[in-house]
Amino acid sequence: MSQQVDNIQPSYPLFRTDEYKDNLANKREQYEERHPQEKIDEVFQWTTTAEYKELNFNREALTVNPAKACQPLGAVLCALGFEKTMPYVHGSQGCVAYFRTYFNRHFKEPIACVSDSMTEDAAVFGGQKNMFAGLENAKALYKPDMIAVSTTCMAEVIGDDLNAFINNAKKEGHIEQEFPTPFAHTPSFVGSHTTGWDNMFEGIARYFTLNFMEGKEVGANGKINFVPGFETYLGNFRVIHRMMKEMGVDYSLLSDPTEVLDTPADGQFRMYAGGTTMDEIKDAPNGIDTILLQPWQLEKTKKYVNTTWKHDVPKLNIPMGLEWTDQLLMKVAELSGKPIPKSLETERGRLVDMMTDSHAWLHGKKFALYGDADFAMGMTKFLLELGAEVTDVLVNHANKRWRKACEEVLAASPCGQNATVHIGKDLWHFRSLMFTNKPDFMIGNSYGKFIQRDTFYKGEADEVPLIRIGFPIFDRHHLHRMTTLGYEGAMYILTTLVNSVLEQLDKETKGMGTTDYNYDLVR
Repeated sequence: MSQQVDNIQPSYPLFRTDEYKDNLANKREQYEERHPQEKIDEVFQWTTTAEYKELNFNREALTVNPAKACQPLGAVLCALGFEKTMPYVHGSQGCVAYFRTYFNRHFKEPIACVSDSMTEDAAVFGGQKNMFAGLENAKALYKPDMIAVSTTCMAEVIGDDLNAFINNAKKEGHIEQEFPTPFAHTPSFVGSHTTGWDNMFEGIARYFTLNFMEGKEVGANGKINFVPGFETYLGNFRVIHRMMKEMGVDYSLLSDPTEVLDTPADGQFRMYAGGTTMDEIKDAPNGIDTILLQPWQLEKTKKYVNTTWKHDVPKLNIPMGLEWTDQLLMKVAELSGKPIPKSLETERGRLVDMMTDSHAWLHGKKFALYGDADFAMGMTKFLLELGAEVTDVLVNHANKRWRKACEEVLAASPCGQNATVHIGKDLWHFRSLMFTNKPDFMIGNSYGKFIQRDTFYKGEADEVPLIRIGFPIFDRHHLHRMTTLGYEGAMYILTTLVNSVLEQLDKETKGMGTTDYNYDLVR
């Protein structure tokens, strides 16, 4: 046997031993009815051509790896950002298992979330009985201060009425009448994870403020509200806290899952940790204004905050890179009357120094990227600030207004003149773009590694390396703790980009006596 008890090997290199290679060959020969390798290679090569790309971009009624997740995933993340809140999904156990494991793999943390286990009978007769038992059991077992309810496809297809079900559960005594149970309808078959976050936040804000606006006055508490949107870089919550404290600004970060998604290993399990308090969300209408950190994904929230809280909601972009972080801090200074402190000016200067140091290595390098709408636009803007060229920007779940705005960002820079913005496209489209447009690097989440492997399979010269920035990051550890917003986040992104360029250069110039002719100890 290749696996020995005194020398345990992981799957690689274990599965490359002769024993396992023989097993695989026998399985293919006896059971797979596999096409000849020559035919497989022929079809593969065809999928890398411009002809195939044209056919690929004309396909309809088929999505291959859509570069998005479903609404309830975002609703769960939003709920996790509130103090002692249990995310509750009205639907099947399998859906919730997916949401929990998706976040498990990214954050490397246990994720608290429950479902009311709808099965075939609930799909026929409705899920009210499941809701009754589920709310009662969740409150009794896990003792939350709030249960935030969202839905899955099954509940939405049959038209379950969350408002009626929750009110009936309270009338029949399954939970107390005054127990906080905000809800949002989050059908998986429309929108995306960012839509789900937006819907859940609007549901929570509506629950705590819609019928309690009497006596509320804009600016009464002297605070600025920040709404993060679907955000999985925990450093981004922390950098907002830090910058506001350095400015001496009173603020509320509405939905902050930092602590519950980054608990210490000290022998104590924390089902709940940190988060925005109910008092903060109740008091939010009294704020000076509300700033949306990812405005393109928070359209429902913006409408509610604008019409119900009567906040102006300043028109800002995601604070990524230099200029857009400047804009955020200047707007905060304007709203609060507090000056931007010397510490943040110094931090900005360090970023400018870093950009100057690395400019020569990034200038003219070609990048393609995919991800959520705000992230993709912010990354595009920062790449242009660095002098890098953008070839393609792909967002599956963005609208035409976003595309126009992104095209305007690109048109304003000489480095964005040859870029194309793609909406409603998936990662199989992105794969075609990597073969035909041949950027130097792609930027995206872990799923891009399979595209990188495909480009490498065509030939080493065709490989497009992946730089992992985005969500989810399953195959690298601890990146979720990093920061992408503010000057600090720009420093992290810049460090990641330039060192990826240098790593690739070292990889391409390691031939002894052939490509090692530079004194490349110093870059």
